[in-house]
Amino acid sequence: MTKTDSGAALLRAVERLRGAAERVELTLDLPGVDQARVRQDDLVKQLDDYVLPRLRSLDAPLLCVVGGSTGAGKSTLVNSLVGETVTRAGVLRPTTRASVLVHHPDDKKWFTGDRILPGLARVTGSVTDEDDPGSVRLTPSTMLPAGLGLLDAPDIDSVVTSNRDLARQLLAASDLWLFVTTAARYADAVPWSLLREAAERGTSVAIILDRVPPEAMEDIRVHLSEMLREQGLAKSPIFTIPESRLGEDGMLPAKDTERLRGWLHTLAGDAKARSVVIRRTLEGALGSLADRSAELGEAGSAQIAARDALRQAARTAYSEASQGVEDGMEDGTLLRGEVLARWQELVGTGEFLRQVEAGISRLRDRLTSFFTGKSVSTEHLGEAIQSGAAALVTSHAQVAAAAATRNWKGAGGGAELVQRHPELAKASPGIEERVERLIRDWQGEVLDMVRNEAGQKRATARYLAFGVNALAVMLMLVVFASTAGLTGVEVGIAGGSAVLAQRLLEAIFGDQAVRELAAKARKALLAKVSGLYDEELARYETVLDEVRLSGEAVQELSEAAQQVEESR
Repeated sequence: MTKTDSGAALLRAVERLRGAAERVELTLDLPGVDQARVRQDDLVKQLDDYVLPRLRSLDAPLLCVVGGSTGAGKSTLVNSLVGETVTRAGVLRPTTRASVLVHHPDDKKWFTGDRILPGLARVTGSVTDEDDPGSVRLTPSTMLPAGLGLLDAPDIDSVVTSNRDLARQLLAASDLWLFVTTAARYADAVPWSLLREAAERGTSVAIILDRVPPEAMEDIRVHLSEMLREQGLAKSPIFTIPESRLGEDGMLPAKDTERLRGWLHTLAGDAKARSVVIRRTLEGALGSLADRSAELGEAGSAQIAARDALRQAARTAYSEASQGVEDGMEDGTLLRGEVLARWQELVGTGEFLRQVEAGISRLRDRLTSFFTGKSVSTEHLGEAIQSGAAALVTSHAQVAAAAATRNWKGAGGGAELVQRHPELAKASPGIEERVERLIRDWQGEVLDMVRNEAGQKRATARYLAFGVNALAVMLMLVVFASTAGLTGVEVGIAGGSAVLAQRLLEAIFGDQAVRELAAKARKALLAKVSGLYDEELARYETVLDEVRLSGEAVQELSEAAQQVEESR
């Protein structure tokens, strides 16, 4: 592969990486997500502002960003280096409202478009108080050699957040960072955090130590050199400017900036020297992409895992609700209270219950004559069963909603979703009416089951003696007392209600038919309940589906980072 082909392959890989990095969504409020978002923004901006423009134009002028702490004298230094007033300096902070980029008129084409810093507007003319911090003021000057651009950046420790953010962005977009500090502040924490980042990313850095008392010059320089060596910046040149009075033009004495000016002019005029600085910074930026992409990928994967955990928490809550209803159908709870009272009202206690011991044949005859000779309706018993079943289903729907939201509040990213959707803490409005309709529909299906079963039997006369409603209600009693209507098993229900109902049904339809009817009826109810809970669960699923996350972007980010490494 030729050098040109290799460069084109690297550019395509970085372009792919940039697209994937922007598409990684960090939507959920997980621990550390704010920092991850800042790093993602830093990565995308550096790719846009520096890496991609530099890969496309290796011969473009070297961009030197002058940055540092508040009051370090950056603007004064820029004016002094150029030899004319091109940027504003003053005692009021923050003084830099728009970043000023000084360049030779012949280099205008490299800076007027969006080749670098595409997100910042370009303005021209003199500095004003109305300058937009989100813009770059282009200032041509023949005092600056071609091949070099000087950009006066905002304070890295500005009290204005947007200024600090812009300063970081500009530093990441530079081929060379001129870090300006003073003898009194060179050890401050804020600039050193940025210097460490510069070292990690391989950015070329030069240190300008301003306002140094002559008697302390050597000691401060030695100490600063030690600090730079500890941070991996031992090769960074140090330029010292002694404490002195500014001239009437507000500039530093020419002799104090002569060494720094000469070094910059040499870089501008020597294509080879300029290329060394540019390639060192570019290689450093490219070399940092693997770790930074991996870090972003991990944050993106954590988002997807958190969403999956929230989804599983909601599904578990409703799965447990379904199991709760199933357990409630088996343990006989529904056959106490009102249901039991209505059953006893229907069949009586005492003598009737003692007939159970006389055997199925006598029981059948006894019950047949009992019901035939009385105008007794099972309507109240059916209503009691309906109310009890509806209460069971509704209660577990409410419990599931409460459990799901409680689990979300305790899980990563869930609390903020619950805050935005407080309605999730309860079952959906109208749940009681929906459950009642569900139970009525199920009771209608049970009636149909009994009718169909009776039509297939020769015992139609015995069936008619009771009527479909009474037999359907008894089948419901069996459904709510034992699993699949197992015959001959005492289920310990209060008053033996389900035992009587089961034996009666067996006398009419036979043991096997009762088992099948009970199992079918039970399965039908559980299916309806499951469908209802799925509708309730869908509220949570919808909220999670609206959380924008892309596993494909995370995967592509990893692949693109690998491609960049292979193309370097």
